[in-house]
Amino acid sequence: MYLVVFRNRKRAGIDQQAYALAADRMEELAAAQPGFLSFKSYVAADGEVVALSQWADEGSARAWGRQAEHLAVQGQGRTEWYADYTLFGCNNPRLHTFTHKDQA
Repeated sequence: MYLVVFRNRKRAGIDQQAYALAADRMEELAAAQPGFLSFKSYVAADGEVVALSQWADEGSARAWGRQAEHLAVQGQGRTEWYADYTLFGCNNPRLHTFTHKDQA
C-alpha cells in the first residue's frame, strides 16, 4: 500500500464554493482511478487541512498525480487557493488493525 499525505493551508478570501466543487470532483475522480483504496480529509484547529489517500502501489498514486483533470486543478490550487502546501508519499509495508468487539 502507498499513502499520500497532502497538507495545506488555504489563502484568505478564496472562492469557497469553487474550491468545494473542485475538491468534490477530485475525490470522485480519484475514486475511479486504478489502484485507489481510500480518501480522508481532516481540518486541524489551526486551519491546516490534512488529506490522506491510500493507493495499491506507488505507480497508481503517481498516475493519479499526472491525470489531466487533476493536473489542471493542481495548477488552480497553486495560483488561486493555497497559501502553502506539502505533499509526500510513503510505502506502508505493514498494516496493523484493531476492531473492538463488544463482549455484551
